[in-house]
Amino acid sequence: MTKNSFHYGWLIVVAAALTLFTCLGLARFAFGMLVPGMRDGLALAYDQIGYMGTGNFIGYLVSVALTPTLLKKLRPRLAIVFGLLLIAVTLAGMAWAGSFSQLLFLYALTGSGSGLANIASMVLIAQWFRREKRGRAAGIMVLGNGVGIILAGLLIPYLNRSFGTSGWRVSWGLLAGTAFVVALVVAWIVRNSPEEKGLEPLGAAAPFSADELSAPDVTSPGRVLLTLGGLYLAFGATYMVYGSFVVISMIEEHGFSETIAGQFWSWVGFFSLFSGIIFGPLSDRIGRKGGLMVVFAIQTLAYLFAGSGFGTWALLLSVFFYGIVAWSIPAIMTAAVTDYLGVAKAAGGFSLITFFFAGGQVVGPAVAGVIREHSGSFSPAFLLSAVVTSAAVLFALTLPTPPRH
Repeated sequence: MTKNSFHYGWLIVVAAALTLFTCLGLARFAFGMLVPGMRDGLALAYDQIGYMGTGNFIGYLVSVALTPTLLKKLRPRLAIVFGLLLIAVTLAGMAWAGSFSQLLFLYALTGSGSGLANIASMVLIAQWFRREKRGRAAGIMVLGNGVGIILAGLLIPYLNRSFGTSGWRVSWGLLAGTAFVVALVVAWIVRNSPEEKGLEPLGAAAPFSADELSAPDVTSPGRVLLTLGGLYLAFGATYMVYGSFVVISMIEEHGFSETIAGQFWSWVGFFSLFSGIIFGPLSDRIGRKGGLMVVFAIQTLAYLFAGSGFGTWALLLSVFFYGIVAWSIPAIMTAAVTDYLGVAKAAGGFSLITFFFAGGQVVGPAVAGVIREHSGSFSPAFLLSAVVTSAAVLFALTLPTPPRH
């Protein structure tokens, strides 16, 4: 292959971005936009909404634990397609659900599909890209999340206006159809490894070892993984509090219309388009530790402004800060795990740290829902999130520098 020829790895990135667009951008982040309609249509309480978010991530958690074993049998291509099809089926079921218990069960299964497709996509990036390009590839991959947010923020209010009280059901049905189409596209594009296309992974082998399948010489890989897991837990516990409740907070606590709140949420999606492509390559240059510290500091500002009660200007700043780093931590983590463990052990490493991540997401929405029920406001939950991410800035300092050999 000549220097300037197109590498198939970039199509793998496109497929991974479509996967994240579906399993996180739509299946998870459309949830906040659909909360008002579901709550009114089925007379749900705030704590029930929080438990639905928790149920989704319990499903995610179970899937993450099983994914390394499933990948040995299915390999990434089939794992991603199966996860996307599970999402399509369960979201279609939610369009017809008539009770909280049905929604809870189906949304937990949606989380299982999301976890399987997400981890398998990370493994693909690790296999198709060497360290020099991993941050950039992972950063482009997470663009799918932002596109999903933009679509949800613009489309769902329109469907609610067009279909009234049935708008949330139509929305879930449309998202289900989208997931099915993406599953077909991904099945057509994805190959499990560069060898299936007669290619080498993209990126320069030097100055790293010729055989990147061997694990790097990290003195305490267990401690490193626990540190990465703790940081990912902090991210999961805080970013989903914001993602699940900032829209309804704008509507009920700040007096925004659903349309205006949806436009704010679309701006989150717009700014998030830049998060991976800025901070993924930045971490390639300054290191994963430095990249994580910068991102957690910016997230802290987002949560402080959201909980400040200072009005519209503070919410605008919050949306900017949250969006501009929204998907940068998953992008950095995708690169960091392979840097520390090597490609051969990446699936197990991704599973472990994502287990922490999902655990944080289980706790975050449930705690925020309870706080809202007892305090009458989401501001304390946002401020608590700022405390957690401030601690994460300091915790990231304990990461060692991965060897370059």
